[in-house]
Amino acid sequence: MSRAEMDRLGWDALDVLLVTGDAYVDHPSFGAALLGRWLTAHGFRTGIAAQPRWDDPDAVAAMGRPRLFAGVTAGALDSMLAHYTAFRRKRSEDAYTPGGKAGARPNRASIVYANLVRRACPGLPVVLGGIEASLRRVSHYDFWSDSLRRSIVLDAKADAVLYGMAEHSLLALAEALEQGEDIAAALWDIPGAAFAVPGSASLEDALELPSHESIEAEPAQLVKATLLLERHVHQNRRAACQRSGERMVVLTAPGEGLEAEALDALYTLPFTRRAHPSYDKPVPAEAMMAGSLNIHRGCAGGCSFCTLALHQGRRIRSRSARSVLEEARALAGTRGFNGSVSDVGGPSANMWGAACTGDMASCARSSCLTPRLCRHFSARQRDFVSLLRSVSAVPGVRHVRVASGWRMDLGLADPEALGAMVREFTGGQAKVAPEHRAGHVLRLMRKPAFETFERFLKLFERESARAGKEQYVVPYLMSAFPGCTVRDMQELAAWLGGRGWRPDQVQCFIPLPGTAAAAMYYAGVDLEGRPIPVARGDAERRAQHDILAGQGGAEHAARREAIRKPAGAARAGGPRGDSPSRPGGRSPGQTGRGAGRNSGRNSGRGRKG
Repeated sequence: MSRAEMDRLGWDALDVLLVTGDAYVDHPSFGAALLGRWLTAHGFRTGIAAQPRWDDPDAVAAMGRPRLFAGVTAGALDSMLAHYTAFRRKRSEDAYTPGGKAGARPNRASIVYANLVRRACPGLPVVLGGIEASLRRVSHYDFWSDSLRRSIVLDAKADAVLYGMAEHSLLALAEALEQGEDIAAALWDIPGAAFAVPGSASLEDALELPSHESIEAEPAQLVKATLLLERHVHQNRRAACQRSGERMVVLTAPGEGLEAEALDALYTLPFTRRAHPSYDKPVPAEAMMAGSLNIHRGCAGGCSFCTLALHQGRRIRSRSARSVLEEARALAGTRGFNGSVSDVGGPSANMWGAACTGDMASCARSSCLTPRLCRHFSARQRDFVSLLRSVSAVPGVRHVRVASGWRMDLGLADPEALGAMVREFTGGQAKVAPEHRAGHVLRLMRKPAFETFERFLKLFERESARAGKEQYVVPYLMSAFPGCTVRDMQELAAWLGGRGWRPDQVQCFIPLPGTAAAAMYYAGVDLEGRPIPVARGDAERRAQHDILAGQGGAEHAARREAIRKPAGAARAGGPRGDSPSRPGGRSPGQTGRGAGRNSGRNSGRGRKG
């Protein structure tokens, strides 16, 4: 972080500079720290410029010009989502900033930081990464400007975006530049890279997305482009491309990502698990993540509003039980550990150890779980319960919780394992995501039928009673999703009212760049091209939102989620508010990974991804 620290290490110069919109917390849940440790472990001297002033080139030049390149990320959150609510009101908090104060990163941080680096270090290669850049790697709908924007590679004038979980691609780039290769030539052989070439170029056997101009002329083409992009990531077998004006954006195949052995090695790196000592105020996200263990990457769900599958992929990559237990022992031995492991999880905790036994390279499904569980998807949920019990047995550990949420339909496929999770590892609240009640809305979301939630509630109530515990369900609900009408929201409110549940807040849908739901919102059609109703203006969106959120509008939507019940009624937790998912909640990513506990959903970041 400073020249003085370089001197203590005996470094005369940096090889790589990472610029991030987050404060620097040296914990594996934070992307810049994770990648900095990764590069350093492979012999590359790496510096971090955390939340630099964006009007001063010296803010990124304090450690000198790096020899190889600069990596730029907006941080764990999309910067626009970090700053604005679903109704475009300014937020006042940022969990990734010392003191929790908003405003430490600029709007469209990836573009601003890239320009800052070019001013400070003319001619230095600049690559983008993290959730903001990853989801903007091709043409995308931008909610905050209500416009179609071209690839961020073009707008930022960056050499490339290293999209997804970028450990392999970042290391490959560093090695290529160390060997003297030209970056424009090297990128063709780097997995998970998006970069621009002249529009006259041609690619053999590439998956060609609709051009930027064709989407402008026919918005439904954005749905086609998004579905092709999803297939490109899932099948992982060839390059893709998209023409934009006189340029063409090339996307290499995402690559295999880190497998179990490499993931295990990553978590043995010497993280201090603390914020940088230069900060005089606490970073809220540090405390939120301090007692958590991240055990896998990827999500098989493929929800249409979620950024997870497009960023981390649908393939589940899990750490070994041995590695998780070693981290648990190390955590139990850290100063200040209170005996509680706050979360053992991932994008969906009960997907640990899951695998596809089929041929993903030819798979055309958009979800492994809906409309029904794929016969090739194998989930070892009893092994997950055994892992939780093993963590519980670590000396010094008194409580183990799964706070990052379960996938209900997957859990119900093994009621015995799910019952054990409810009885033994629920810390008073179980976070699940029915999202809605209307069948046609759930199909557009790629979520299971509402009957799944009702079955889960019965099991949860039975198993909680069996354990002698009073426990809550926290159902995540969403208003104003494409295809949803006021009547649909009224029917959901009536169901909640019938149970005596009164939500104070509910998340209003935000069309996040790159997602299928954003494409439906922009085009006004479903994923088959059929017209659907879309609540667009704030008045229409508010009309749906307030049916569950009640009166008070933005005042309610700005606070934490909660659901209140009359005294004496069976309890339940509540849907989230209009804020981005927080660490410890559900949801992408830094240059390679982010700091969230659940990557994606409607938050713009990946669970640690």
